[in-house]
Parts: sequence; C-alpha cells; structure tokens
Amino acid sequence: MSSGRPSITTHGKTRFDGIYNQPDPRAYFHRLAPLEYEIPHHGQEVFRRAQADRAAAYGTDDPVTVLDLCCSYGINAALLNYDLTLAELYEHYTDPEAEPLTTAELIEVDKEFYASRRRPDATPVIGLDSADQAVRYALDVGLLDEAYAENLEQTPPGPDLRRAVGRAGLITVTGGIGYITKTTFEALLECAEVPVWVYAFVLRTVPYHPVAAALSAFGLETETDTARTYTQRLFSDPAEQRYAIEQVRLAGHDPNGLETAGRYHTQLYRSRPRTV
Repeated sequence: MSSGRPSITTHGKTRFDGIYNQPDPRAYFHRLAPLEYEIPHHGQEVFRRAQADRAAAYGTDDPVTVLDLCCSYGINAALLNYDLTLAELYEHYTDPEAEPLTTAELIEVDKEFYASRRRPDATPVIGLDSADQAVRYALDVGLLDEAYAENLEQTPPGPDLRRAVGRAGLITVTGGIGYITKTTFEALLECAEVPVWVYAFVLRTVPYHPVAAALSAFGLETETDTARTYTQRLFSDPAEQRYAIEQVRLAGHDPNGLETAGRYHTQLYRSRPRTV
C-alpha cells in the first residue's frame, strides 16, 4: 500500500498523488486523518438539501440523479445515501482490523458495511474521476450506480458517459476545482437533457469565475455567500500555509482568522437555472 507521502509542487500546495488511485481507500484515510480533511462532512448536509430543493423546484417526487465530480472512492455518495458520518468512515478504514485484509476481502466487508446503512431515500449517483482504481472500488462496493474514469480536460466524454450525464439533475464537487476547469463543465453541460444544478465547494486560493462564466453561457446563475466559509483541512506545513495566505490575498479575500488560523477554507458556489 502506498505511504501517500506528499510532495510540494512549485505552486506551493501539497499534493497527495500516491493516495488518490489505490485499489481501496485505506491509504487515503490514513494519510488525511492527521490533517483533519473534512470538506465531505460539510457537503453531506448541503448536498442532501440541494437534492431536496432541486426536486421541489420541479414538483417531482422522483429521485434526483447526482453526478459527483472528482468522486474518488465514492465518499460523497457514501455520505449522501447512507446513515454514516465522515468520522465513521475514518474509523472504519483506519481500524487496525482492516489493515491485513486484501482489497478483495475489504470489498466484501464493505458491501455489507454499506448495505446495512443505506437510507430509504437514497438517490442514484454517477461518479466521474480520472482515477480508474478509485472509481472501480466505489462501483464494486455499491456506492456508485455508474462510474466513469475519464478526463474531460483532455478528451470529450464517451457515449456512455454522455448518456449518463443526460439524466443528472445535480452536479456536485467537494474537491478538484483547479484540477478540473471550465473545460470539464462545458463538456458536461453540453450533455444535459434535464435542468442541471451545480454545487461546488472551492478553495479560496482558486478562482471560480471562469467556471461560473462557462455555466452562465448554459443559463445557470451562480451565487455564493462570501461571509460563509467551510474548512477543508489543516495545512501540511508552514510553507503551504504561506502559499495559501498569499493566494487568498491575491484572490481579493481576507485570510485573517481563517487561513492564518491554520486551515484551508472553501466557499460554496451554487449555480441554478435563471428560470427557477
């Protein structure tokens, strides 16, 4: 199993490339636990509410299909559709009893673990991530109804993904803006066949206006509460904190009491059709 040892890019943000595409999520949770990575926890309540609001806006009782971008091991799907907390997922995957299991054995354990916690109001979730092993795990244990390991920054969506996106009424993302750009969103919105809402948690170090402008071209209006932020994780070291504070200031935000206190912060951007 990869150690998940981070490396610092020339841009200053720590990368954890070794943990994002493992056969199972154990390295991911072991590496991020000390950094208190928590943005999926915030997404749980927001996305459940967004799904309900999206259904109510169009007067339907049918479940809203969710397309989760940069879905990784299906963590957002787990928190959306199962009676689980992020803390419980950390506990599950860092449990010493899970360490000696093979990936195949862990998959069998996880099938039962998730099946026993599935909510009666569970909704279809489609996962998209370039990490093929991660999405395969999420599909194998039943977290995702469909999963696609495609990189829309480089190539257009394949025919199966295009058909799947056509059913999606809510697009979610808790991490990845900056790795994915307006190119991905434009490719997805071109496939839309029903009104689509986009809910994105975005680090304050990353500009979102290019994505918002692209969504606007498809009739979506983006709003955010600049006074409300959501913590993502602790900084890995002082160098990363200095980088983040500099980028936040360059973006026109005030880091005092937020990034200066030791954590990355995100803002929630909500994009919905202007006619809603």
